[in-house]
Amino acid sequence: MKFGRRIKDSRYSEWADKYVNYSALKKQIKSNLPWTDTAEAEFLVSLRAELEKCETFQREKATEITNRIAQLEKEVHLLVARAALEDSSDDDTDEHPRTEREVEAQVNDYRDDDGGSDDEDEDDDEPLTLDEIEERFKELEEEVAVLVADVHDLALFTKLNFTGFMKIVKKHDKLTGFALKPTFNQDFLEEHPFYKMNYDPVIVKLSKLFDLVRTRGHPIEGDSSAGGSQNAFVRSTTKYWVHEENIVPLKLNILKHLPVLVFDPNKEFNIKDSAITSIYYDNEDLELYLGRLEKTEGAEAVRMRWYGDVDGKVVFVERKTHREDWTGEKSVKERFTIKEANLNDFCAGKYTMDAEFDELVKKGKKTAKEVEAMKQLADEIQYGIITRKLRPVMRSFYNRTAFQLPGNASVRISLDTELALVREDNFDGVDRTHGNWRRTDFGIDHPFPTVKDSDKELFPYAILEVKLATRVGEEPPQWIKDLVNSHLVEAVPKFSKFIHGCATLLPERVDLIPFWLPQMDADIRKQPSARSRVAIERPHSAPHSADSQSGPASPLVSGEASYHEPVSEGEEDEYLNHAGTVDDEDKRLRLPAEAAAEARAAREHRERATNDSIDQGSAFSRPAAGKYQPGLKVDPLVPASRFDKSLDLKLQAAIDRENEEDELDEEEANPTVTMTREFRAPAGKLISVPIRIEPKVVFAVERTFFKWSHLAVLLAAVSIALVNFTSPDDTVGQVASFSFTITALGAVAYAGFQYAIRVIAIRDRKAIQFHDPYGPAVLCVALIASLVVNLALRVREL
Repeated sequence: MKFGRRIKDSRYSEWADKYVNYSALKKQIKSNLPWTDTAEAEFLVSLRAELEKCETFQREKATEITNRIAQLEKEVHLLVARAALEDSSDDDTDEHPRTEREVEAQVNDYRDDDGGSDDEDEDDDEPLTLDEIEERFKELEEEVAVLVADVHDLALFTKLNFTGFMKIVKKHDKLTGFALKPTFNQDFLEEHPFYKMNYDPVIVKLSKLFDLVRTRGHPIEGDSSAGGSQNAFVRSTTKYWVHEENIVPLKLNILKHLPVLVFDPNKEFNIKDSAITSIYYDNEDLELYLGRLEKTEGAEAVRMRWYGDVDGKVVFVERKTHREDWTGEKSVKERFTIKEANLNDFCAGKYTMDAEFDELVKKGKKTAKEVEAMKQLADEIQYGIITRKLRPVMRSFYNRTAFQLPGNASVRISLDTELALVREDNFDGVDRTHGNWRRTDFGIDHPFPTVKDSDKELFPYAILEVKLATRVGEEPPQWIKDLVNSHLVEAVPKFSKFIHGCATLLPERVDLIPFWLPQMDADIRKQPSARSRVAIERPHSAPHSADSQSGPASPLVSGEASYHEPVSEGEEDEYLNHAGTVDDEDKRLRLPAEAAAEARAAREHRERATNDSIDQGSAFSRPAAGKYQPGLKVDPLVPASRFDKSLDLKLQAAIDRENEEDELDEEEANPTVTMTREFRAPAGKLISVPIRIEPKVVFAVERTFFKWSHLAVLLAAVSIALVNFTSPDDTVGQVASFSFTITALGAVAYAGFQYAIRVIAIRDRKAIQFHDPYGPAVLCVALIASLVVNLALRVREL
């Protein structure tokens, strides 16, 4: 759809005047053609004013949200303190009664310790009962829901305005002949970088507040890794791609059910804390890459990982081992820590971890058995690096937001954004690490401007990973089902950052590529369902919330007059939805069944009343005083085919010319292309499709071969019996014996041929059709033919 219509449909009505005035800027361009230097100067002034307006509003709104979160968090702590004091006063004995004055004095002490001001509302000094405190908590839940919707709409505000500025500059360059786009980023956006706002700090604070209100000030505490060793659960891990437009809505949807996992709640959130970097090791044959891609039993991945900035002193040495399900074992990730200064010597075999691990036993941090396992792991990794000639090959960097209840590992969700993959190898003759265990020419300054474009791959999507540990026979939570089935995510099974990096950055060394690589050009965005359960909704009782959900308010649903931006030339009727049919109006307009029926009845009545007046030229209506209305009289409930027949042809021709000039924004159209199994590999490449092969498949193939062989032996026995028990001059017996012998030999040959094909396919992990639709039928025909020949010949002898 055109962007002019999209920004009208997507904006939040309460902030409508804060968005970029896209229509006015476009009208300014078209009304001043042919373009002059004076018109250019005036346009730049207007453009800068719109930028300043958007930036100012965004900054003020973000500050307002942050301050409101702090105020609500303080109020939650105060309510908890009051509730605790109220409980304790009820439990006091008669010997030591506590007066209301003493209770309120302790509450005031808590307020003073919490940094409260003296100008609190008078209502805060009134004593509250437990029921009143609970009622206030319910009100806080609605206020937090409003804040969630505000963050969602502010993120959409940023996206829409940034897109609007880029498109108006593009339209300016196309229509005027002046080149503004080459200098727009530096001269305008860098001075007003509203589009660079990171919402993670706000989301972390909002998550903490949401958890406080939901748990009534008593958030769950515990070890985030608890539950990882329990064996009574069925564990599953699925991965999804998330378009950048859906990242903030996805985070806000998740935090309604799970808090953001913060390892140090006493420390102020810093964006560096979410950075994760891994260095993957492999050899020139990409042995580990192929093993992980084909999911062979025992395939390993060796990587060095650290958290935060590059100045960290501790590095995790990790090994991931893939296990097939049929082995009865689970894929495992094992790791240990090492000082960064010792890592080069460790990889070269000059340093072992034995002394450091023994110190852990002496300090009582680990048992002797645990240390022995750690020593074995370190020795195996070190031996593999040396003998398999492993070296740094690929770096992955991303910022991770984790969601999990502390002490409960049943649902763990992580969202990795700003994923970048960087070459670390020397396969092309360029030593990028200079003998070190990693590159040192850049840090965590995504998107790494100092790295050559040929050495890095900036992944266009975020990666969502959902880990579930449900009891046997137990269904996952319903909100998880709604989330993974929504328009916000696209499932990509077995996605791997390491595999994707090697496949994209080392094409000359990779012949086998993952199945998702040929589909990178597909648009994974999907149209949200009318009954979507992941929409960010505003409470109906919230002030200034005429919308039933976050986003544009429908004038047919809300009773209030919604905001309508005056349309410019060529965009008449863009706001009105006349592209659908009457049959889908219930879904399109989201009306209740009764309201939709009444609307249809009223429409039919209006149609009958206006059909007689169509021939009289009543095409236009007089706008109501003080209210803007479109220039054309169009009923939203009437299909496009029933537009007024007396429309002025000259006006229609002018509109058509304007519409032809406004090209469709293909990247903003409703996407319908999703990931598919129908794709082709690039020239010279093969695609690896995830295939699950278990021992029972091999046993089934063998069992099928034995069944065919058994039948062939029976037929051979029949033919031998006929030969032995018929006289030499019995022609019928000889022919029957020959036909059964040929059938038996054919069955044996066919069974052996099919067995060989299937075993080779299993060994090479190829996806073939194991079902045999022709063999049994041919065998039956051959048997029937042999019997019919034998019977026919015997009948002729009679």
